[in-house]
Amino acid sequence: MSTISLRLPESLHKKARDLAKKEKTSINQLVSSALAEKVSALMTEEYLEMRASRASKSKFTKAMKKVANVAAEEYDK
Repeated sequence: MSTISLRLPESLHKKARDLAKKEKTSINQLVSSALAEKVSALMTEEYLEMRASRASKSKFTKAMKKVANVAAEEYDK
């Protein structure tokens, strides 16, 4: 586990303190969770951009030709 020193505006620190108290957790845990969520979102965006860069209409069309041409079930409409 690492330690970092973080400077926050007083208003943000107060909000974090209030939220941590409301959630019955520590500010450290709140900040860790928030950072983990942000990192995860950024990594997901990066992954999707990488996958999208490999996409091609011809590959999509080829894959769709393998799908049976049947009407959707009523619950899928």
